[in-house]
Amino acid sequence: MNLSLKLPVLGAVTGALFALAGNGSAHDLTSSADQAGHHASRVKPSPLVDKVRAATRRYKNIDVALAEGWVPATPCVSGPNSGAMGVHYVLPDRVGDAVLSADVPEALIYEPLTNGRLRLVGVEFIVLADVWNTANPDAQPALDGHLLNLVSEPNRYRLPAFYELHVWAWERNPNGNFADWNSQVTCDQQPNS
Repeated sequence: MNLSLKLPVLGAVTGALFALAGNGSAHDLTSSADQAGHHASRVKPSPLVDKVRAATRRYKNIDVALAEGWVPATPCVSGPNSGAMGVHYVLPDRVGDAVLSADVPEALIYEPLTNGRLRLVGVEFIVLADVWNTANPDAQPALDGHLLNLVSEPNRYRLPAFYELHVWAWERNPNGNFADWNSQVTCDQQPNS
């Protein structure tokens, strides 16, 4: 996809995600412990988790991510039943391409903390279905052997169909390293806007 097409896609994706995240009826804010001392998974992570950690370690400091051009795409996203995803930051140049690589996630995910800081908890790999299918007509989207999930259209995000995979590299997830929602992450400390 050329740059002139990427910018409208980024705007549409970011706008739709903000609209969705701000819609109280679409999200059930849940409560769990807000502890800055959470540790990544206590079980041996998969090689993909290790790769994501190596690639994103510097982004534990949100100021580094901001200096490198990452921009907020959503307020804190809570789960429909329990847990949350967190605040998504995207790198605009990666949105709208058909590249899947463990060291270049499309989104960094942060949990808001009581002190107003943000704590890196994971990443999300995202590719629009039409973009992927055009560039890779004979391949299912996968990353290191992990198939991405298809979110069809229409969807609660008001986005075109897309593939996604969460990787909880910096926060243990009782539901697994690649589950969408993490019951250890909360949006309780999201500042009111």
